[in-house]
Order: sequence, then structure tokens, then C-alpha cells
Amino acid sequence: MRRLFTQPDYKPMHAFCSPFETQDTVPGGMEGVCKLSQGSEYKFRDLTMEELKNVNMFFPHFRYSMDTYGNTYNIPIRLWILDSHPFAPPICFLKPTANMGISVGKHVDAQGRIYLPYLQNWSHPKSVIVGLIKEMIAKFQEELPLYSLSSSDEARQVDLLAYIAKITEGVSDINSKNWANHENKTVNKITVVGGGELGIACTLAISAKGIADRLVLLDLSEGTKGGMMDLDIFNLPNVEISKDLSASAHSKVVVFTVNSLGSSQSYLDVVQSNVDMFRALVPALGHYSQHGVLLVASQPVEIMTYVTWKLSAFPANRVIGIGCNLDSQRLQYIITNVLRAQTSGKEVWVIGEQGEDKVPTWGGQEDGMSHNSQMQLSNRAMELLQVKGQRSWSVGLSVADLVDSIVNNKKKVHSVSILAKGYYDINSEVFLSLPCILGTSGISEVIKTTVKEDTVTEKLQSSASSIHGLQQQLKL
Repeated sequence: MRRLFTQPDYKPMHAFCSPFETQDTVPGGMEGVCKLSQGSEYKFRDLTMEELKNVNMFFPHFRYSMDTYGNTYNIPIRLWILDSHPFAPPICFLKPTANMGISVGKHVDAQGRIYLPYLQNWSHPKSVIVGLIKEMIAKFQEELPLYSLSSSDEARQVDLLAYIAKITEGVSDINSKNWANHENKTVNKITVVGGGELGIACTLAISAKGIADRLVLLDLSEGTKGGMMDLDIFNLPNVEISKDLSASAHSKVVVFTVNSLGSSQSYLDVVQSNVDMFRALVPALGHYSQHGVLLVASQPVEIMTYVTWKLSAFPANRVIGIGCNLDSQRLQYIITNVLRAQTSGKEVWVIGEQGEDKVPTWGGQEDGMSHNSQMQLSNRAMELLQVKGQRSWSVGLSVADLVDSIVNNKKKVHSVSILAKGYYDINSEVFLSLPCILGTSGISEVIKTTVKEDTVTEKLQSSASSIHGLQQQLKL
């Protein structure tokens, strides 16, 4: 039997977090004192304060003692209560001392962040901190998350603790070797997150192209919807339907298709609902596929790709939005097969923001078509493109095209949403579609276009400004 002991430091991780602090207590039994701290700069919701009082009632000292074969274990943890609590789950970390090592496994990563089904499935009002603590106790009984270091290992642990401190500031550069040692067991594993129409369309398109040795569809909805039931009934080869996020482990690509279906009134509220959902999903899925590529199809794609990048702490080249790939493929088809134009080997892409502000741009050699000819041709093609809708099945085909380029390292050029800072004189951290070469490591190169139109730059900068303004209002 083991002891769960919580003693976090009282330090703010970010301005939007409110730390939940407990004090060391007298040893043994269930006796002790709990301290719930609320700094003057933090404001808990009434619901959150009521919930923390319940924690105090169920765990008067927040120290649960058990023994295993005469050995006693202290497992320090830190809970961060977000200002969106109780609608979003706490962020949970182990807080090891210098003589403790982290046992990386299913529920703990190398930085000490804790991943539990209770956190992944958090849903107000049925999910509460008391229930989280109870599950933490049960899971840590099954698999102890910490171990005692030898004296020779303690110096290395000091360095690890410094990295854990950085994690609370959104920095991650530690790879989990123990958890990643099964990475190559499935050569081409792909996960699609979301069992809606788009998720099913992506699953069918990827399956039809024969890209995946194993394809996991994570259905996060309650109950069984028609499309999901049909997939289950007809049992596609190599396709697994699951509600367990850990089923995605070691995926080469994780495709996000989920969108919040809340009844929010404003556009900002709708986007924030998506952010709240991603807050519970992205860190866990990133933990299970630490060397994969995260491909975002959720809307608005530019903002949700930015959110995924921030929440995952992945390098920017491995977080990609589907962006204008579908529009670019259609535009090239219209020019070549509908207008039957001779482009002298030049390629054309749609870049920028999905929607009305997207713009065409040309690549290739300077010689050949004149600039005026290019503009006339691309404008005519864009007129024909405008009447084309983006239905789930067509987006699914575009997603499968991107997954194919990534998994099979095709080094093909796609116009996808990437971190656009530094391009077209954009100085903010926003994601916009630019032509890129895709491979197994995600983005390997951004293609330079031959035409530097002032109007193109102005449109991209305008899009970047509006996107950045909305991002600043979101609570990550």
C-alpha cells in the first residue's frame, strides 16, 4: 500500500493559473491540516471554491497513507487550477525531490506531467477534484510513478527538475526514451481524433489510400452515432474505434477533426469552447505520440493549429494545419484541366487564411508566363474555385493526401498552415498557409514564391493581424 502525499510549491505558473496548495502535515493516519491558498491576484469562481471545500472535506489533510510490504512512499504532486475551472480540468504534475526519479509510463511523461482517463474525460459537473484524487491514488497503486535515485543519479535529477520547472512555462525538450521504445512496433500508425462526419470522412479516405498499417479513430462523443455504428458494424480492415486516448500511442500522424458543438452565442465563445476541448486532448495525445506530426483540421484551422502548437510544446515543423491544401489542389486542376492553360512548369498555390482573404501565388522559374498572364489566369481560376464548397468528404480526401506525403516521406509541396512569423514581414506568432515540402518530420522547407506582390503581402499581414487579435482574447 502506498502513500499519496501532496505538497506543491506556491508559485504561479502563468498569469491565468490559480495554484492549489497543501501543507506538510503530521505523519501517520489521517490526521493533519490542509491549506487552500488564494493569492490576492487570483480569483476563483464560486464553483471552484465550493469544490475545493469538498476536497478539504474528503481529504482533511490531503495526505493519503498506505503501506506496501512495510515501505512508505511519498508522492508529491502539484495541481494547477485554471481560471476556466470547473469546466476545464486541472493541469497535474509530479513534483519530485532531488532524490526521486520519474518512472515514465502510461500516465506520466518524462517531465512529470500526469495523464489520467479522468482528466481526458473531464466533464462538468460530474468531474470533480475529489474524483481526480481518488483515481490518482488508484492508478499510482497500480504503477508507482516515482522511484528512489542512487546518490550518483541525484546530480542528473537536479537538471531534470530544472526542465520540469521550465515545463510550467510551456517549454519542453525532453524525450521520453522509456515510453518511446515501442515507437517502431507499428510502422505506419495514424490516429484520427473525432467521430463526426469529418472524422469518418478522413478515416475512409486514409483507409482507401492504404496508407496506414493501423488506423485508430478516437470517438469522443457519448453514445453511438449512426456513422460510427456503421463503421463498427462493417469492420474496415486495420481500423480500430476507441474512446481511450492511449490507443493512439506511437502514431506517425494524429489528425484533429473535433469541433465543439456548444450553444455559445459569439464567435469568440465558440472558438474558446474548442480551445477548452483541445486543452484536455492535445497534451495527452502529444504525450502518447511524442515523435509524430500533429495535423489540425478543426476550425478555425489557423487558430486551432496555433492552440495545438502551444498546448503540445511540439516544434513548429511538426504542428500543421490543413490550411489551403484543398483549394490549392483544386486551383491547379482548374488551370490545367478546365482552362487548359500551359503554365510552363510553374506551380500555383492558394496561400494565407482560409476564407475570403486567401490569395493565389506562383512558384517556379522567372521565365515563361508573364506576370499579367499569371494574374489573369489565376483570377479566372479563383472565380471558378469560389463556387466549390468544402464538404466533409472532400476535406477528408485532402487530409489523406497530406497524411500520405508525411507518412511516406514524399517531399511533396502543399499549401498548409504553418507558423508564419518571419514570412511576408509578419512579426506575430500566427499560422497561415504557405507552400511547404512535407515529409516524415513534418515541414522540411518553405517554398519561396517568385512574385512579391504588395497586395499579397498586405492581405497576409491583415489576416495575421486579425488572427493575432483573436488569439490574444483566448484563454489557453
